[in-house]
Amino acid sequence: MTERIQNVLIVGGGTAGWLSASLLKRVLKDQVNITLIESDDIGTVGVGEASIPPMVNFNAALGLDERTFMEQTQATYKLGIEFEGWGHQDSRYMHAFGELGKSFPFCDFFQVWLKAKQQGLTDCLAEYSLNTQAAKANRFAHLQHIPNTQLQGLTYAYHFDAGLYAKLLSKQSQSQGVRRVEGKVTEVKTDPNSGHITSVHLANGERYSADLYLDCSGFKGLLIDQTMNVGFEDWSHWLPCDSAWALPSEQFDGEIKPYTRAIAKEAGWQWQIPLQHRIGNGYVFSSKFISEQDAKEALLQSLPSRPLAEPKLITFKTGMRRKQWQGNVFAVGLSSGFLEPLESTSIHLIQTSILRLIRHFPFDAIKDSAIENANMEFANEMEQVRDFVILHYKLTERDDSRFWQWCKNMFIPPSLHRKMALFEETGHFAAKTDDLFQNVAWQQVMVGQGLVPKTYHPLAEQFDDEHLKSLLDSLKVLLQTTVNKLPSHQAFIDKMTK
Repeated sequence: MTERIQNVLIVGGGTAGWLSASLLKRVLKDQVNITLIESDDIGTVGVGEASIPPMVNFNAALGLDERTFMEQTQATYKLGIEFEGWGHQDSRYMHAFGELGKSFPFCDFFQVWLKAKQQGLTDCLAEYSLNTQAAKANRFAHLQHIPNTQLQGLTYAYHFDAGLYAKLLSKQSQSQGVRRVEGKVTEVKTDPNSGHITSVHLANGERYSADLYLDCSGFKGLLIDQTMNVGFEDWSHWLPCDSAWALPSEQFDGEIKPYTRAIAKEAGWQWQIPLQHRIGNGYVFSSKFISEQDAKEALLQSLPSRPLAEPKLITFKTGMRRKQWQGNVFAVGLSSGFLEPLESTSIHLIQTSILRLIRHFPFDAIKDSAIENANMEFANEMEQVRDFVILHYKLTERDDSRFWQWCKNMFIPPSLHRKMALFEETGHFAAKTDDLFQNVAWQQVMVGQGLVPKTYHPLAEQFDDEHLKSLLDSLKVLLQTTVNKLPSHQAFIDKMTK
């Protein structure tokens, strides 16, 4: 058993490594010594350029001023993700952050909308999302700066340059006492009795030891997989995309969109992520249904602007390590598992992993009970996010390619099957309070891709048709009036960065 943890060694830099170093140092301060080893010769994946709303509070917890973050990472604001061609080829809907409509006693707004839809009083759920209406108008502001608004505000995240973000965190961490070592790990030594790692050795002959090791080495999982052999739970039979071409293109004149575009393609989907200085582009695809060369050509032919680099191929396998924590090794980021970037969860899963480690941090000694609980939390989180991502593929009406035919007919996890059945039969969805994706997210994707419940909750009967129509009309007016007060997304970015 390892005694009191005094030294933490992080193997690998990039976003995972430097986020880990930043938060651990911020929270634990001088209680532990933190060293990070990274090699200038090993590149990072670097395409995690879209995030979800918890990142706003996470940056604040790190002490990062939003203006500084926006300036130094070329960031823009993100109000949601628009899905194009997912339900059927001509469909378009937005998974927007924030709430829908307004809350009522004992009755979710969604149930009220369902009744109104059945009565022919409304059709589009997105009309009652402030985020969606602002996104489509290319407008953004912090609502506390907007006079005479009755709404709480826009719920937002960021688009940003992941490489610049890692550099910002690296600079901040080192200024706070994190030690950076440049080098490539070539050998890992373990204790033959406990199985714990005792030291890592670099190509230059240097040797480093610690009480606790964080594996931030990316897909290869140098410590958690290659050394600790925890195993991998493969989810590619549910999420068949295994490759992505990625490249930046020019940011062209015109309004920068405050949302990510996810465009369905023949054998996967294409992302477009607008930053201040460029647009991030990529084609996530299944190599079983299209060749690498054909996917590359498809991406190049559908770029919104002139490319700034050659396409970079990334290959991956969706799934998770069977354990995030084994012995004295804790895996963070791609080394712990990977869920494709469809819902921009990669950065968030790094953040929750670090927070999980802090909650269970073994100050006195590494205890089996803490490891077991942390691993259970990790599995629950990954499986919940997995189901949400699978939903987008399963819930399609497309049959125009072998890929979409396969997705439409595939077997899905029982947990997802139960969620879809309950929603279709009752209009009800009961996300757990600690789930990343709450009811509103599931409602938008399900309805957006054509799964509309057969009935609504009887509590919605408290509104007669006349009252219902008046209520929904006034909501739409309030939302539109608020959106009209917002400056353009570009104008707000200019204000924040100049």
